[in-house]
Amino acid sequence: MKLTAELSSREGVGSDTSEPELVELARKGHEAAIREIIRRMNPRLFRIARGIVDNDAIAEEVVQEAYLVAFTRIDEFRGDSKLATWITRITLNAAKMRLRKIRPAQEYDSINESRNADISVVAFPGVQIPGPEAEQGRAQFRLLIEAAVTELPSTLRVPFILREAEGMSVAAIAEDLGISVITVKTRLFRARRQLRSVMEEKIKGGFDSIFPFDGLRCAGMADSVVEILIEASDPPRDG
Repeated sequence: MKLTAELSSREGVGSDTSEPELVELARKGHEAAIREIIRRMNPRLFRIARGIVDNDAIAEEVVQEAYLVAFTRIDEFRGDSKLATWITRITLNAAKMRLRKIRPAQEYDSINESRNADISVVAFPGVQIPGPEAEQGRAQFRLLIEAAVTELPSTLRVPFILREAEGMSVAAIAEDLGISVITVKTRLFRARRQLRSVMEEKIKGGFDSIFPFDGLRCAGMADSVVEILIEASDPPRDG
């Protein structure tokens, strides 16, 4: 794929552009289509990466790497699955490879479904948020939620985030992660049990705020990916 000035027009691409149209335009190097795909995929992919790696900075690097792989290999996408599923699997592979470099002794591809991991999670005291400090209270509450979810092993954390933060169905999660519906249900059950019923009650309705990726961070990711793709597609110049 090569980005060219002619094909970098932002006209004709928006939130109502269909996925097949975006894919075809991306194959032709249409910058606006690439940016729109990134805009749509950023929240999910960041949450997936952050569900596996341990901090935001590494998660962003993983997502950028996944985009670069996806857009340089976009011709390999045949439409047998959704684009989101295809890029999700690329992101999962990138995140797992990164984690193996950090922790080579630990295996992250699978989970022993018969074993109940002993996970310590954060217990929440009663939380009262006064009106004038509501915004600060919500930010602190989100950090507490994220800390608790981070304590889950990645094999439980990723499906849990996709279910609670992304609102995906069990079937969709199974398709994206390449595992069975029964396995998804088992991991969700164990994730919720490890978070404990009392904590789950305290944070009910708050999962949609965890590991956000939007605003300037979202735009910055698009800029970085497009810049790298343009540099890669430019022919070398003679000195």
